[in-house]
Amino acid sequence: MSRLKEQYKNEIVDAMTKKFGYKNVMQVPKLDKIVINMGVGEAKDNAKVLDSAVKDLEIITGQKVVLTKAKKSVANFKIREGMPIGCKVTLRGEKMYEFLDRLVNLALPRVRDFRGVNPNAFDGRGNYSLGIKEQLIFPEIEYDKVDKVRGMDVIFVTTANTDEEARELLTLFNMPFTK
Repeated sequence: MSRLKEQYKNEIVDAMTKKFGYKNVMQVPKLDKIVINMGVGEAKDNAKVLDSAVKDLEIITGQKVVLTKAKKSVANFKIREGMPIGCKVTLRGEKMYEFLDRLVNLALPRVRDFRGVNPNAFDGRGNYSLGIKEQLIFPEIEYDKVDKVRGMDVIFVTTANTDEEARELLTLFNMPFTK
């Protein structure tokens, strides 16, 4: 069992119960899944670009990637319905906790001029989204083998009902929010 999952079972449940006064352990919010999405706009011209994005995301997450396709045709962007224009991964269980651990302790501190992540990026229902500008912050990615710097969106889906509960949960997981 991963270190973060153990920490959740022991410390985080107690701290959340004290702060919010839950009557039952099952009321305590938990991390449900982490979705990592990489939009690759250049894929409409060059299919090889999407392959390298998929490879990078598979190296970062250690899981098979799903291609995302365009839902509608947009003439101005030269995109037809059904064209592959991105990729995503949904992490749950052990892989989710392991990715969160690597993101918080290894990747985010490697961001240039890092002062913390935005504490206001919650959606109102307890989910948090984080944008990463380059995949190079992950130690698994080799700098020499990167063809182009790409960003990604990381969405933390929690069972929390409010943003305050979700913010407290992620803070207890050592998410470095700016003050």
